[in-house]
Amino acid sequence: MNAPDPEPIPVTRAVDHGTAKLLPDVDRRRAWLLTVDGAPQSYVDLDDPAYLEFEYARRLGHVLDCAGEEGAPLDVLHLGGGALTLPRYVAATRPGSRQHVVEADGGLRALVAEQLPLPDGGAGIVVHGGDARAWLAAAPADSADVLVADVFGGSRVPAHLTTEEYAHEADRVLRPGGTYAANLADGAPFAFLRSQLATFCAVFTHVALIAEPAVLRGRRFGNAVLVASRTEFDVQELARRTARDAFPARVEHGVALRRFVGDSRPVADADAVPSPEPPGGSFSVG
Repeated sequence: MNAPDPEPIPVTRAVDHGTAKLLPDVDRRRAWLLTVDGAPQSYVDLDDPAYLEFEYARRLGHVLDCAGEEGAPLDVLHLGGGALTLPRYVAATRPGSRQHVVEADGGLRALVAEQLPLPDGGAGIVVHGGDARAWLAAAPADSADVLVADVFGGSRVPAHLTTEEYAHEADRVLRPGGTYAANLADGAPFAFLRSQLATFCAVFTHVALIAEPAVLRGRRFGNAVLVASRTEFDVQELARRTARDAFPARVEHGVALRRFVGDSRPVADADAVPSPEPPGGSFSVG
C-alpha cells in the first residue's frame, strides 16, 4: 500500500517587497493562498486551475471569458503576476493561448516557480521580471488581445499605473478590438475610482465597471474591475455572468457610469497618486 501524501505545510519567505506566505487550503488538496505582508495576493488550485476563489479574480475571469470567440486562444499580457492565478486560468480554459506575465518582485517569482510550478513546458506562459509600466512601454504595438492589470504595492495600486499616459500605452499595445481589464480598490467617496474611470474614458471609447453592489453603495471598501476597449464589447453577457456568479456583482456602463464619474478628471503622470490605503486592514489575513 502506498503511503499517503504528506500534509502540506505553510511556507514563509522574505521576498523583495515584504514577507510572502503560502498557506495550504485544508479543503482542497493542492490549493494555496499567497499573502504578502498579510495581504492576500493570489489563490491557486494546482489540480483545478480553472477554479477562481477571489471575487475580483472571478470577475476578471468573466472578462477573459467574454473576450473573442469562446474557448479560442488569446494573446494576453498580465501586468502583475502573484501566483499566476489568471494565466493558469487562461491556459486551462483557452488552450494554445500565448501569455506574458510581468512581475517586478524577483523573490516572489522564485518562490512561485519553486513551490507552485507551471506544468511542463510552461503552458504557453512566460514570466518576465521588471516594472510593469516600463515593460509596457517597450512592448510591441498591436500585440495583445487582452491586457490584465493586477499590480499592487502592498495593498495599493502604484501611482504610475493610474494615468492617462499609461492608458495610452495600454491602448497602443492592444490590438483593435482588444480589451483592457484592471483590478482596482477603493471606498466611498470613490475619488480614486472615479478618477480612474475618467482617465480611461479619455482614451477608450467603451468603459464599464464591475463591482459588488455594497461596494458601489459605499457600504464597504472593496475591489472593482475596470474594463475598457476601443470597440463595443458585450456588456449584457458580462452582466449576466457576473449577476449569476457565486459572488454576484453589477456592471455599470453608459449613462449610469457617466453619472458615477461625475466631474472627475483624467489623471496625468505629474499629479498621480497611489490608490488609497485600505482602512483597518480590510484585506489582511491572520
